[in-house]
Amino acid sequence: MNVFVNLSSCFVISNCDILWCQVDPDEVNALAQLMTWKTAVANIPYGGAKGGIGCNPGDLSITELERLTRVFTQKIHDLIGVQRDVPAPDMGTNSQTMAWILDEYSKFHGHSPGVVTGKPIDLGGSLGREAATGLGMIFAIEALFAEYGKSIADHTFVIQGFGNVGIWAAKSIYDRGGKVIAVSDITGAIKNPNGIDISTLLKHKDNNGTLKDFSGGEAMDPNELLVHECDVLIPCALGGVLNKENAADVKAKFIVEGANHPTDPEADEILSNKGVIILPDIYANSGGVTVSYFEWVQNIQGFMWEEEKVNHELKKYMTNAFQDIKKMCKTHNCDLRMGAFTLGLNRVAHATLLRGWEA
Repeated sequence: MNVFVNLSSCFVISNCDILWCQVDPDEVNALAQLMTWKTAVANIPYGGAKGGIGCNPGDLSITELERLTRVFTQKIHDLIGVQRDVPAPDMGTNSQTMAWILDEYSKFHGHSPGVVTGKPIDLGGSLGREAATGLGMIFAIEALFAEYGKSIADHTFVIQGFGNVGIWAAKSIYDRGGKVIAVSDITGAIKNPNGIDISTLLKHKDNNGTLKDFSGGEAMDPNELLVHECDVLIPCALGGVLNKENAADVKAKFIVEGANHPTDPEADEILSNKGVIILPDIYANSGGVTVSYFEWVQNIQGFMWEEEKVNHELKKYMTNAFQDIKKMCKTHNCDLRMGAFTLGLNRVAHATLLRGWEA
């Protein structure tokens, strides 16, 4: 078991997503930096951080996961805090993980619900947090399509990764009349050119734990999913899945990065040269950290928001962030990725100067 923690923040408070997966120090450092730019693009008063344990949660029992989480918290409890660094769930972790961290932290510092976000509702979590990353992506897509006078119902979608983010994105697309024509998870991939009935697929996965043998679609090679014919490709799984080997074969007109850094630099250049429009990860998947911020605010206020208010505020933040990125793109004549990074870097640099730190 390897433990990695990175706390890099320009602001007093940072958001530290916690991963239980195959991570190494370089990856954790890179993800912490991405989180810094992400919170700046979202325009929320957090810096960025990342923490993780190199393990496979699927190989561990619930008791082992709890012990692992509690020992991890014992090691970092002086590094996190309501006004210092606020962990949130990421790959391999969930609301139960956050509940264990909260309980263990409280043994040292007293009851502190604001020390973590993504908690169960009964422990001070926020309504709408579970859906936030996926729903935030939908608001980002709607903001993008508004530029072209289009809607989600006008497009076909392929989703790689059918975990929390992919599921909520698929449900929201389906509810808005869009066609999800192919999806995949670790167990396989399915396609249906007429559109997959997402509600039926979710029932199938709940009953069987897999996408395999779903009667409403045809099995396909998961390796072909990223290059499947569609309007919008949404990679929601691992980083680096779009690379120089497959980028030239991508047929999507738009890519929405639900995962962190799913597109490597070589692929990004190839796709840009092909005219593919990419909504970058530091914007597209920022809905999760944005609603984590809302949860933290609710905990400090001691007042829970209605889910309608959470979603309304999330849409406002995602829409405003897109408009801010577009302004940067117009000013610097650049694509959305460069516009987002320029926006994030400028905000961090400005905050640094205001605090009197040397640039």
